[in-house]
Amino acid sequence: MNTVEIEKLTEILPFLIPLIVVQLALVGYTLWHILTHKTYKRGSRALWIVVLQFVGPILYFVLGREES
Repeated sequence: MNTVEIEKLTEILPFLIPLIVVQLALVGYTLWHILTHKTYKRGSRALWIVVLQFVGPILYFVLGREES
């Protein structure tokens, strides 16, 4: 990486860090929810774990989470 790329990265880093923290928190909570519940609106536990890796936790909470 050259100095221009590093400078650009340091400019956007204050915006990226909170987004990364929120994303990790959502993934952690979603994984906990998937592993502690047995029923889902659509799909199975294995499907939602795979979907979580590729699409993200928001899709799970919209489509897969069954209200208890």
